[in-house]
Parts: sequence; C-alpha cells; structure tokens
Amino acid sequence: MDIINANTAMLSNFEVLELLSSLRGKGDQPRNQSGSLATITYETIKYLEGTPAAVQSDICLKKFLDEVKKFGLTKKEKTMLLNLRPTTAVEISLIVQSAEQDRLTEEQTEELIEIIQNTLPAKTD
Repeated sequence: MDIINANTAMLSNFEVLELLSSLRGKGDQPRNQSGSLATITYETIKYLEGTPAAVQSDICLKKFLDEVKKFGLTKKEKTMLLNLRPTTAVEISLIVQSAEQDRLTEEQTEELIEIIQNTLPAKTD
C-alpha cells in the first residue's frame, strides 16, 4: 500500500472519539471484521475516554479555534493544544514551535493558557 498524501487531514482526539463511538453505536462495523480491529477500536475509545477529548464538544472546539486565531498557530499546534490541554507556560513552549526565540510573549502565553482554561473543559476523575 502506498501513501499518496500523508497530510490530508488532521483530526483532534475529540473528532476521533466521536467517529469511533458513532461507528460502534450504529453497528457499522463489517460482520467479517477481524477481532484485532475490534480490539484496536475498543482500546482506542477506552484510552480517549480518559483524556480531555471525552468532555469536549463541537461548540467548545469552535470557540477555542476562533479565540486562538490571533496567535498565528499552525494546524499541528492547534491540534496538539486541543488534545493535550496544557495548563502551564512550559507545556505551551513545548507545543508551540518557534523559528525565533520569542514567537509568543509571556503575556501571550498566559492569555493562551487562560483561553484554554475557559474554552476547553478539563477531564475530572
């Protein structure tokens, strides 16, 4: 099998969880589906239910994406912020790659953390 375009689309953990849950709920899995594919689907859903994706919604994702437009983040950076829901400046600095040292100021980093806290719900156990 050849990969034609490896970067066709990037999905957040929330989108993957929604897709797998809807497929499992509708019974859209082929009858001849191998046991290993069913296991992978189950384990993926189980893992994602323990992440912030389990409490996110379409509305909070859209609100988050609208509010972070001003930072000029790449699609990959936005996806990682959605998936990981960082809460500290150190975590942000590891996600936001910078060609130059000061891509985000300290104030922008704090504002980004505040946006994350206000728009993306936290997973509580």
